[in-house]
Amino acid sequence: MHIQQLQLKNYRNYESLDITFDHTINVIIGENAQGKTNLMEAIYLLAFTKSHRTPREKELVKWEEEYAKIEGRVSKRNQSFPLEIVISAKGKKAKLNRIEQKRLSDYIGAFNVVMFAPEDLTLVKGAPQIRRRFMDMELGQIQPRYIYHLGQYQKILKQRNHVLKQLQRQSNQDRTILHVLTDQLIEHAATLLERRFVFLNLLRKWAQPIHYGISRNLETLDIAYSPTIEVSEEAKKGKIADIYSRKFIDIEEKEIDRGTTLIGPHRDDLLFYVNDKDVQIYGSQGQQRTTALSVKLAEIELIYNEVGEYPVLLLDDVLSELDDYRQSHLLQTIHGKVQTFVSTTSVDGIQHETLNQATIFRVKDGKVET
Repeated sequence: MHIQQLQLKNYRNYESLDITFDHTINVIIGENAQGKTNLMEAIYLLAFTKSHRTPREKELVKWEEEYAKIEGRVSKRNQSFPLEIVISAKGKKAKLNRIEQKRLSDYIGAFNVVMFAPEDLTLVKGAPQIRRRFMDMELGQIQPRYIYHLGQYQKILKQRNHVLKQLQRQSNQDRTILHVLTDQLIEHAATLLERRFVFLNLLRKWAQPIHYGISRNLETLDIAYSPTIEVSEEAKKGKIADIYSRKFIDIEEKEIDRGTTLIGPHRDDLLFYVNDKDVQIYGSQGQQRTTALSVKLAEIELIYNEVGEYPVLLLDDVLSELDDYRQSHLLQTIHGKVQTFVSTTSVDGIQHETLNQATIFRVKDGKVET
């Protein structure tokens, strides 16, 4: 899988751009604030319909313009097809093969992307929502239906929290609506949790040998899921739903008292262990970075195993954050099999045969030269 062509119109600091990429390694060089990360973001957005940098879509539209358009041509399974995202004050439109897709689950997964940026180094030591977002984005790529259940869950969760706040203020209120929403929430929560367990097992399978190799056979990685209910990773949807039902009954008074939903996938977490020690708490910076790198490389293999083709890899200003050994391991792993985009202010100090074969793009003030 690779992206052949990218066209931008009124996107960030790009007034207009039409660029063709090499199917192996593309290096984007430029000083800060010139547009190299905007270019990487546009490729990411073409895959996920959203930015990895901001939830405010108006920031993606060039100043004083009414809309932004991102178009790309992707090659997958020996077929070439167009993708298009248009962002305006009226909202966002996503087209696959020139046909507008009403649901995200019908669009996401057509083009698979893995991004590794400096902020991904916080995957291990950062807040739980970073790890939940990581699971949601990757699961959405390999199981687009997951996006539907996640969207429904978030919608019902918002409604349920609103009802809990009302009950918090008026304790004698009828709880019928709360119970209806709870049943609806459980249906989607059980689906999300079951699929996250499956994803975790796949991620662990690929990440463990990768981490063992990067650590020079000195460290063993384990990844555990930390749910808000007592449930085993082998549990199926029906069992998970039963456990949720009983737990919601037990904590109903506490939730009304707090005015918010206290359990569910929106409060779960991932835990990383190296040689049986929690990396987030006890790991060195090097161990945390090795864990994050292992997980990202595992994503690539996981997607290949599930989809049948390697995803496009975006390395956004991350090589300079890795030492020579981790740089070399990363570049050696992807060499010759993954279309890769590397953004950097300079390739000085990055010595690897992979980059010697790269197509170089130079970015300055929203313009790109080869």
